[in-house]
Amino acid sequence: MEENVPIEKKVLSENDKLAAAIREMLAERKILALNLVSSPGSGKTSLLERTLKTLGDRLNMVLIAGDVQTENDAQRLMRAGGRMVRPIVTGGACHLDAKMVTRVLDDLDLTGTDVLFIENVGNLVCPSSYDLGEDMKVVLISTTEGDDKPLKYPAMFRRSSVFVINKIDLLGQSDFELAQVKENARQINGNLTTFEVSCRTGEGLQAWYQWLEDQVALKKGIRPTGL
Repeated sequence: MEENVPIEKKVLSENDKLAAAIREMLAERKILALNLVSSPGSGKTSLLERTLKTLGDRLNMVLIAGDVQTENDAQRLMRAGGRMVRPIVTGGACHLDAKMVTRVLDDLDLTGTDVLFIENVGNLVCPSSYDLGEDMKVVLISTTEGDDKPLKYPAMFRRSSVFVINKIDLLGQSDFELAQVKENARQINGNLTTFEVSCRTGEGLQAWYQWLEDQVALKKGIRPTGL
């Protein structure tokens, strides 16, 4: 008797196989891979722009910029100093998948790469289900959003390792409570590493830069200076 496999389950299974191959390839090259996820406008591109400008001379970064219709984010990252930036325009899909990432990586020379950033499509629902072969998901929200975001999108926060709260320079301009959003996030995932930053003023970013350099060192089997 032939078994019918639900389409969604089959798609995710195929995605996981490709993601595992990506992870193995990156591990062999000792490349740290981070999948950045957020709602639209939270500041993923701004965080990457700042990171490129500050660490561009110390880390060799490859960036994949996902978007629904444009290459605007990829162009911003190139202007910020990104030497190897590749766009993925999904044409309407609300997330990146491992097949899209594989196609890009197959065309890249990753020799000497320290870190691969994957900027996912702005969405806190669909990307939570798709493994892209990353070491960690980094979830961002901003203080212009609701502090109940972790409770509304628990799957994303449960599957993330890092939580970045952006636009702290705007605290007090809305009802957003910093302590409350951190407590909400802890209820979902008590192991999140949390950063409070402003990509506009630069406040709090030094801790992010140090963490990133430490993670790159760990990936290469080197004792981090910041730990």
